[in-house]
Amino acid sequence: MHFGFSRGCAWRSPQCEIRHLCSYLQDLKKASAEEMRRSVYANYASFIRTSKEISDLEGELLSIRNLLNTQAALIHGLSEGVQIDSLTSGPEGSAEDDISNVEDQEPSEIQKWSADFPDMLDVLLAERRVDEALDALDEAERVAVDAKRKQTLTAAEVSALGRSVSDNRQRLADQLAEAACQSSTRGIELRAAASALKRLGDGPRAHSLLLSAHDQRLQCNMQTIHPSSTSYGGAYTAALAQQVFSVIAQALSDSVDVFGDESCYASELVTWATKQVMSFALLVKRHVLSSCAAAGGLRTAAECVQISLGHCSLLEARGLSLSSVLLKQFKPSLEQALDANLRRIEESTAALAAADNWILTYPSTGIRPLARSSAANLALQPKLSNSAHRFNSMVQDFFEDVAPLLSLQLGGSAMDGITQIFNSYVNLLISALPGSIDDEANLDGLGNKIVRMAETEEQQLALLANASLLAEELLPRAAMKLSSINQSSMDDLRKRGTDKQNRVPEQREWKRKLQRMVDRLRDSFCRQHALELIFTDEGDTHLSAEMYINMDNTVEEPEWVPSPIFQELYAKLNRMASIAAEMFVGRERFATLLMMRLTETVILWLSEDQAFWEEIEQGPKPLGPLGLQQFYLDMQFVIIFGQGRFLSRHVHQVILDIIDRAMAAFSATGMNPDSVLPGDDWFMDVTQEVVSMISGKGRAANGDREVNSPTASISAHSMSSFKSHGSS
Repeated sequence: MHFGFSRGCAWRSPQCEIRHLCSYLQDLKKASAEEMRRSVYANYASFIRTSKEISDLEGELLSIRNLLNTQAALIHGLSEGVQIDSLTSGPEGSAEDDISNVEDQEPSEIQKWSADFPDMLDVLLAERRVDEALDALDEAERVAVDAKRKQTLTAAEVSALGRSVSDNRQRLADQLAEAACQSSTRGIELRAAASALKRLGDGPRAHSLLLSAHDQRLQCNMQTIHPSSTSYGGAYTAALAQQVFSVIAQALSDSVDVFGDESCYASELVTWATKQVMSFALLVKRHVLSSCAAAGGLRTAAECVQISLGHCSLLEARGLSLSSVLLKQFKPSLEQALDANLRRIEESTAALAAADNWILTYPSTGIRPLARSSAANLALQPKLSNSAHRFNSMVQDFFEDVAPLLSLQLGGSAMDGITQIFNSYVNLLISALPGSIDDEANLDGLGNKIVRMAETEEQQLALLANASLLAEELLPRAAMKLSSINQSSMDDLRKRGTDKQNRVPEQREWKRKLQRMVDRLRDSFCRQHALELIFTDEGDTHLSAEMYINMDNTVEEPEWVPSPIFQELYAKLNRMASIAAEMFVGRERFATLLMMRLTETVILWLSEDQAFWEEIEQGPKPLGPLGLQQFYLDMQFVIIFGQGRFLSRHVHQVILDIIDRAMAAFSATGMNPDSVLPGDDWFMDVTQEVVSMISGKGRAANGDREVNSPTASISAHSMSSFKSHGSS
């Protein structure tokens, strides 16, 4: 057999190979133990049932053996009596002499003891002196065996003694069984009765009576516990669990004390304890968990499960594991409670969204804060609208309630549930955008829910602030409570192969799912504002090919400024950036990406508008010099105001491609774009003047602008790029 020994160990000593061999054998031992454990668990029910049948069979065999021994003794006695009669038959005179000799002979001590034994045993049984009665029965059996061997008693006397022992054994067993069934028999008396029955050779009956006595005691105690007499489910569960598990623990102690660790009795004990735990679980489900599940009372349900599992853990420390029975019974109810709790969060949030003014505030008094309110940590408190505050608070409570239930493997269901209700909340936020009322795709799943519209840009940005803060910080922070569990639970999770390290990738993927939902809201926001810029209320467009082509049909020199749509785009971006600077404190990157996305939406619409480019490239009227100059000015304006704030590299390249396409269409008329376009400085001056006018900032003179500044270098590079594209 090859164990993968390395050649580097061969020249050192054989000890290296021995260590490798030991390591291999240890791994083999662990794998074998694990395989055996899985096999035992897979066939545990069959094992219990077979053990019970073997135990019953052993009892029946013992009874048959006792009966056969009695019958054999009787037959043997009868045969010896017949033989003695035949041997002693003779002359009449000799028989009369023998009878007279027997009558004159006094009985021996053993004959006296045998004759007095039934009366003595009656007294012991009447006085319930069990140990002495057992000793007397054992002594009688020894006397019978010895008398038969030494022939100190006649066969008839030995047979009579045997019948007396057998009858009194049965009588004592019935008396002990009757005593064990009495409700007043507990503790030492119960163990003594079971031990005596076992000593009589009826161990299976003794163990069954022991468990039956504990069951009777449990049923009597449970009659005093009523769910209506307690204020809440946790108290009822605690009282019930105290009774059930204390009786199981006492039965375990009594069984071990009397019968030891014999497998047949241990199997019967496990079966009996499982039945008691099943009955307990059904009572808790009926009186507590069913109502909790219907009402979404996850905290009460979790408390009941924790109480029950706490009692189970005490039994597990003594070798009796019953938690799997409880978990199997409780899990469906807990899943129902979890779903009801999630529905309650969704419905409560939707109700608040119907009246939300979409103004960001700090948590109010009725909403649970993340930290104690003070001037020092006020900045740590999230600024959200009313519905988002409520959503965040309820999710925090939800994760706190779910955290103790990780042993039921409900963590995945909880995370999926939060994902679903956050998706529903994002749908509500999307429907609050004025433009989404005409978008049927955004209304799917809302049903009859009514949402208050976010009319102003500040309110609409608040929608994004709600979603982004929840997805990026608050929900992941709340989900971390699933990891804040005690060490014993962590050990249990490691045994199940679901430790914290394995959950980290799942949490990252969960956070990415939340972010994709926020991106969907962001795209709806940008699409709405882009459509407002491009189209009029009547459905006409502010950005058409005609506005460039028709410029060459006028006799007057046009006023060279960027087109109104692009001026409005910059003004809108400026306003939103100012609002976002206050809303997205600490999350400036999100605000920047939002502005870039809005610019991208407008530019991509222009790039992909087939009607626009068909008119430019194939229309009856070609694009003239003035139209090209205006188009070039508009694109340059977007690049100037967007550099570093509102323009991504991707959109920058798209603009270059758009200009390249427009110049190609102009070149198709036979004219050179460079011959009709002004110099770079002219475009720079015009765009900078409009940028300064809209932003409200003073404009530096050309000579005062730093030549090596990033803006100047980028702008100069853009102009040269445009020129090179036009010349090609």
